Amino acid sequence: MPRLLLLVFLSHLVFAAKQPITHESMWLMKRVGAPNPSPDGNWVVFSVVEPAYDPKDQSSDLWLVAGDGASPPRKITHTRNSESGVSWSPDSKRIAFSTTREGDSDSQIYVLDLSVGGEAQRYTEIPGGAGDPRWSPDGRRILFTATAQSPGAASRKSNARVYENFPIRFWDHWLDQKHTHIFVIEDRPGASAKDILADTQWSTTPGMAGSLSNSGEDLNPVWTPDSKSIVFQSDINQHEAAFAIVKTKVFLISADGGEPQPLSSGAFSYGNPKFRPDGKALYLLETREGVNNALYSLSRLAMIPWPQGGAPKTITEGIDHSIDRFVFTPDSSSVYFTSDSAGLGKLFRINSVGGAASEHPQKTGNYSGLSIGGNSIYASFDSSTQPTEIRSLTIANGLSKTITHFNDAAIAELDLSTPRHFYFTSRKGRMIHNLLITPPNFDEKKKYPLFVLIHGGPHGMWKDQFFLRWNYHLIASPGYVLLLTNYTGSTGFGEKFSQNIQGDPLATPGEEINEAADEALRLFPFVDPARQAAGGASYGAHIANWLQATTTRYKCLISHAGLINLEAQWGTSDTIYARELTNGGPVWQQGEIWRKQNPIRFAASFKTPTLVSVGERDFRVPLNNSLEYWSVLQRLRIPSKLIVFPDANHWILKAEDSRFFYHELADWLKRWLN
Repeated sequence: MPRLLLLVFLSHLVFAAKQPITHESMWLMKRVGAPNPSPDGNWVVFSVVEPAYDPKDQSSDLWLVAGDGASPPRKITHTRNSESGVSWSPDSKRIAFSTTREGDSDSQIYVLDLSVGGEAQRYTEIPGGAGDPRWSPDGRRILFTATAQSPGAASRKSNARVYENFPIRFWDHWLDQKHTHIFVIEDRPGASAKDILADTQWSTTPGMAGSLSNSGEDLNPVWTPDSKSIVFQSDINQHEAAFAIVKTKVFLISADGGEPQPLSSGAFSYGNPKFRPDGKALYLLETREGVNNALYSLSRLAMIPWPQGGAPKTITEGIDHSIDRFVFTPDSSSVYFTSDSAGLGKLFRINSVGGAASEHPQKTGNYSGLSIGGNSIYASFDSSTQPTEIRSLTIANGLSKTITHFNDAAIAELDLSTPRHFYFTSRKGRMIHNLLITPPNFDEKKKYPLFVLIHGGPHGMWKDQFFLRWNYHLIASPGYVLLLTNYTGSTGFGEKFSQNIQGDPLATPGEEINEAADEALRLFPFVDPARQAAGGASYGAHIANWLQATTTRYKCLISHAGLINLEAQWGTSDTIYARELTNGGPVWQQGEIWRKQNPIRFAASFKTPTLVSVGERDFRVPLNNSLEYWSVLQRLRIPSKLIVFPDANHWILKAEDSRFFYHELADWLKRWLN
C-alpha cells in the first residue's frame, strides 16, 4: 500500500475510533421527555431539555412528531421556561399545559391551537400558580390543580413555622400552610375558575392530602366519562405519619362543586384513577403497605364497575409484578403496563378483566412514560448505552420502532459496553441478580479494579438504564469494572424478595454485596481481587457504611447521603414510622436491630478510607449523619474526605456540582485503587 494511502487509512481509523464518555458528553445529551400522543394518534408532543452548565443557557421546549415517525420532529414552543402537564383536547387539535411566560409570577395554564399555529393563550391567573390541566371528554371544560392558603395564614406577620402533627418536612423543604385544590374552568380565555373543593369538609379534615402542600402527594384528578364529575386520590391520615402507615383513597366530586364522596375503603390504598375507554370501569392502582405491618407492596391493578360503583376488585392478584404506568387498548379489551423486572423496565399486556400477563419481547433497556394514541402505544425507552428516545408500538401487530433520534449521533461516538447479566445463589439460598459494566478500550486479558456500586431505595433496582446521577459508563471510564447487585429488598424480583429486607435492613444486603464481589471474581478473570472498592448513595450508602463496620476487603468506600447512626436517622428524617417497623419497634425499646445493625456501634472496627458527601438541604438523610460519620473517621485518623453541597438536596442535580462530584469520585478511586 502506498505510504500516502496508508497514512490516510490510519488517520481514518483514528478518527473513527469511539471515545470514552466524559461528563460533558453525558451532561449535554438532549433530554427527551415522556410522550403525549393526540387521541387520534396522529401526533405526539414531548419536551426536550437542551442542557447547559450555566442555568441561564439551558432551555426546555415542547416538540411535535408524527405518530408514525414519518416526518422529523419540530419545535412548537420557543421560550426558556419549561412547559409541563401537557393535555390534548378531545378533537386532537389543541394542547393545554402549565408554564411561566412574560408577565407571570407563577406558572399558569396555557392553550396552544396546533391546527392554526400562533402563540399559546393564557387561560388562568391564579395566585401561587396552576398546573396539570385536563380537558373534559366533551371538550367544554378544563380542570387543573392549584394551591389554596389555609385560613388565617395570610394574616400572620411572623414567619415562624408552627406544627401540631407530623410530617413537618419533605425531602428538601419545610411544609407550609398551603394545600392543593382542584379548579374547573370553561374552555375559553378569561373564564372564571372555580375551586370545587373550597368550603368542603374534606378540605378542613386533618390528614387529607390537600392539607399539606408540596408533600409529594398528587390528587391525580380525572374526569368521569360523562364530563359531569371528577375522581381524585387523597391521603386520609397524613397527620398520623409519625405512628401509622399513611393510606390513600379515591373520591368522587361533582365538577360544579360539593362534598367529595369516597369510592374506596378498607385496609388497602388506592390511587392513580383511570377510566376504561368504553366508560364501563374505573381502574386504580392498589397497594397494601401497612397490612400486617408490611412496608413494601406491589402496585396491583384494581377495577370498579362504572357508573354503578362498588368495592374495587383486584385483577392482577396472580401477577408478581409491580405495575407502574398502564393504558388501555381503544377497544377496552386489554391493558398494557410497564414494570421493572430482572434488570430491565419491561412492557406487559393483560386482559382488561384479569388473567395472565404476556411480555413484550425485549433483551435490553427500559420502558417508561407509557401512553396511547389511536391504535399505537407510545413510551420512553432508554438503556445504559442510549439516552431516552420515544418509541411507538403498533397494537395490531406488536411491531415497535423509535420515532425520535436526538442523541444518535453523539452516542455513536462513544465506547459504551452492553451490561453483562448474571445470577448467583446466596448463602441464604436466594437468587441474586447482577449487572457488570466493563470500561472503554476493554481487553479481556488485562486485570481491572472492581468498583461495587450499591443502589438506593432499598426498594429500587439496578437496570439497563441511562443515568445522569450515577452513570455506569462514566464511573467505569477511567478503567474500572463496575458491579451492580440487586440485593435483597430490590424490586423486580417478586413481592416476597422485596419484603425480605424488613427486619434485616443491613446485614443480609451487606453480605450479598460481598458475595456478589466474590462471584464476579470467580466468573471474570479480568477482575483484580487485590483492588476492590464499594460505595453508593442513600440506602446504597447505608449499606456502604455497614461494610465499613463489618469488612476490610475494600480499599476505599464512597458514601453519599448515607446514615451512620440508625437512631439519629430515625429522629431527624422527614419519614420515621417505616424505620420503626423495619427495625422491630421504636428506638427507645432498643430492640436487636437497633443494637446489632447500627454502623456507629461498630466504630472501633472502622479502618477503610472513605469519601463522604451530602447535600446540605437533604431532609431524608439529614446532614447530621454525614457529620457524625466524618467526626468518627477523623477521630480514628482514618483517611477521609468530606464534601458538602450547600445547594443540593438528597440528590446532586446542578451541573457544576455533578461535574465536581464525578471528578472527586474518580480521584478518590484512583488514589486507592491505582
